Amino acid sequence: MNSLFLDHLRQGALLADGAMGSYLFRRTGRLSERNHVYEALNLDRPELVLQVHNAYLRAGARCLTTNTFAAGLCHLGPLGEGNRCGEIGRAGVRLARRAVELFRDTTQDSGPFFVLGSLGPPGEEAGPGLEAHYRPALDALCAEGVDALLLESFTSLPQLLLVVDLIESLPAPPPIALSMLGADLADPVALVAAAAERGVQVVGVNCCAPWEINTFLDAVQDLPAIRESRVLLSAMPNAGGFQRIGHRYMTRVNPEFMGRFARTLAERRVALVGGCCEVHPQHLAEMHNYLHGRRAGSLGAVLVSAPAHPPTGPTEKRENGPFSRKVLGREFAVSVELLPARGTAPRTLQSKVNFVGELAASGLADALDLTDGSRGIPLMPPGDFIGVLRENLGWSMADPLELIPHFTTRDLNLMGLQSRLIGYHARRIHNVLFVTGDPPKMSPGYARSTAVFDCDSAAMIHYTHSCLNAGVDFGGEPLGRHPDPRTRFTIGSGFEPEALDLARELEKLERKLGAGADYIMTQPAFRPETLRALEPFRSRAAFLVGVLVLGSLDQARRLGQVPGVVVPEAVFGRLGAYAMVEDQAAAGAALAVEQIQWIRREGWAGLYLMSPGAHHGVLAVLRAGLG
Repeated sequence: MNSLFLDHLRQGALLADGAMGSYLFRRTGRLSERNHVYEALNLDRPELVLQVHNAYLRAGARCLTTNTFAAGLCHLGPLGEGNRCGEIGRAGVRLARRAVELFRDTTQDSGPFFVLGSLGPPGEEAGPGLEAHYRPALDALCAEGVDALLLESFTSLPQLLLVVDLIESLPAPPPIALSMLGADLADPVALVAAAAERGVQVVGVNCCAPWEINTFLDAVQDLPAIRESRVLLSAMPNAGGFQRIGHRYMTRVNPEFMGRFARTLAERRVALVGGCCEVHPQHLAEMHNYLHGRRAGSLGAVLVSAPAHPPTGPTEKRENGPFSRKVLGREFAVSVELLPARGTAPRTLQSKVNFVGELAASGLADALDLTDGSRGIPLMPPGDFIGVLRENLGWSMADPLELIPHFTTRDLNLMGLQSRLIGYHARRIHNVLFVTGDPPKMSPGYARSTAVFDCDSAAMIHYTHSCLNAGVDFGGEPLGRHPDPRTRFTIGSGFEPEALDLARELEKLERKLGAGADYIMTQPAFRPETLRALEPFRSRAAFLVGVLVLGSLDQARRLGQVPGVVVPEAVFGRLGAYAMVEDQAAAGAALAVEQIQWIRREGWAGLYLMSPGAHHGVLAVLRAGLG
C-alpha cells in the first residue's frame, strides 16, 4: 500500500483537480458519444487529456484523477470500445504521470504529486457482473501504479462495498478513497462505519452542491473514526444549482466562492479537497490560493548577530497616539475601520477624507484602521492612504486619530515586509495590525495574481516585537549604530470568535499573544456568548470587539458569506421584518448600538466598528452607543 499519499493527507488538506468530463465538454463542445468517447480520448486524443491535466496542475492541483471514470465494460461496450478497457486504463495513468513530468520540468515544482485512478459506478450492473465490468480497467490502473483508487459518484452503498471487496481481493491493492453522491447518501454514518470496518481510510462525497457537503460533514465529523483520524474525509463539490436570489435565478458558486469554501473544508478537517462537475481550473486556482493562505506558517528563530535591546515597552508605545495610550492603560478604546480608495474617482476619495475629518472632530473615536486589500481586492495601500489623509487634512505634526494600517503578509516576501515596516516607522506610522490576509481575487476577467505568504500574522508579530522593536532587523543585524535603534510599534492582530475550527483559532491566538501582540480586534460578534472562549486571555492583551453596521438585508446576506463573519438567523429576521431598505438600515444601526452597549457592560477593552460599503451613519451609531 502506498503510504505516502495517506501521510500527506494527514498533514493537511491536499488539493485534487476538478471535473474531467464537463471540462472536456467545454473544450470540445461535444458530449461523450460513439466516436467521441471521453475515456477513449486517452488513446485517440492524448494531447487533449494532457492539456486538461496541465490546466489543473497550473491551477494548483496536487492530485490528478485519471480519465477513466467510465472505463468499465458495461459503459464502453455499447459504444464500441469494450475491447480497449485495459488500454484506456493504462493510457489514463500514463497521461497523468506525463503531465506531472512536463509540469515539473517547466516549473521546477518538486511536488509531491499523486495520481488517483478514477472509477465510477457500473449503472445497473451488480453482483457477479461487477468483476467483468471492472477487472480490465482495475488491473490496468493497479499495474501502472496509481497512488490510490478513487471510487466516485456511487449512489448505492451495498454496490460500492462490493467493489471495495473486489479491490481488496487483489494482491497488494492501493489505498481506496470512497465517494458517494451527496444528494443520494441516505446514511452518512453508515458509510463511515462500513469504510472503517473494511480498513478504507478516505471517505467522502462528491458531485453535489457545497451546502450538501456541509450536511454530510455535520453528520460525521464527531464520529470516533473521524476524530481519531482512522478515516479521513474527502469532499469534491460540483458548481451547485441555480437559486432564487432576490429577483434573479443565479448560482453563488463562482471561483471566489469555491476558494472560500475550500478553506472552510480545510477548517472542518477535510483531507482531500477537489471539485466535480463544472468545477474547472479557474475554480481550482482560487481554491489553491485560499488553502495556501491558510497554510502560511511561522518561520524559524532569528539568529541575532549583535546584542539586542529589550523590546520597546508600554511607556514608549503610549506616545504613539490616543489609541495606544488607552489600550495599554486599559481604558475603553474605539477604532473605526475604513477602506482606502480603490480607483481614481476624486469625489470618492474626497468623501473618505471628509469622513475622517468629521470623525476626528467628533472626539468619538481614538483610531482609524485602514484595510489592506480586504478579500483580496487591490485598494490603495494603507500607508499611501495615510499620507493622502494627512496632506488633505493638514495633519503635519500630530494626528488627532491614531492611524492604524492593516498589514497583510500576502503580497511581499520577508525582505519586503521588513522594508515596509521601516518605511512606516520613518513616516510616523507606529501602530500596525497584522493579518495573514485573503488570497488575491481571481474571478473571471480579473487580472491573475499570486500570493507570497512567506509567513503568517503570528510570525510577523514575533519579528516586529522581538526584532524591530528590539533594534535589530529580521536577520539579527542592528538597525543603526545610534544609542537606541529600536522601533516602537504598537502591535495588533485579529481573531475570529465564530471560526469553524475554534481550537485552531485559539491556538493561533496563543501564538500571537506569546509573540508580543498588544491588542486584538475580533471579527463581528453579534452575541456576547460568542466571546466566552476569550475569557482566559482577557488579562493578557486588550480585546476590541467587532461591531458591524448593516445597511440592508441583502448586504447582511452577502457579508454572511465572507470568511470569519457569521450573521445569526435572528439578525436576518430582524432586518427582514422591513420591506424598505431605509428601514432595514435603521434596524441595522439600532442593532449596532445595542452591540456597543453590551460590549461596554461586559467590560471589554473597546470596540472595532465596521461599516462596509458606506460610512454614513457611523457617527450617529457611535453617539447613540457611547452616550
